[in-house]
Amino acid sequence: MPAILTERKCEPCEGGVEPLATDAVRELMAALHADWKYDEARSLIFRHLEFPTFARTMGFANAIGWLSSVEGHHPQMTINYGSCDIQYRTTAIDGLSDNDFICAAKVDLLAKMEI
Repeated sequence: MPAILTERKCEPCEGGVEPLATDAVRELMAALHADWKYDEARSLIFRHLEFPTFARTMGFANAIGWLSSVEGHHPQMTINYGSCDIQYRTTAIDGLSDNDFICAAKVDLLAKMEI
């Protein structure tokens, strides 16, 4: 397996590369929290997180916003009172890239924190 995902940085992706093959996706999924799911039909990964208060939910969502700006790779997010749904997919290649897994692993680190 490549270097630990949380130690890597996202690489700009403007297209022209192939999305990850299913075998590679399954291998990288093993490096993420078990709550991440792979939707093969839509070529994306997603996770649902719950929080005790709206303030905690927004703190987490804002931390993901900061992470996304630093990495230059952005998820789709749905924010509710006590939950946040996150989806990663690399639009430029119409599928999953290493960047999606790098960011997902960093989201896992944020989820462990008491934000």
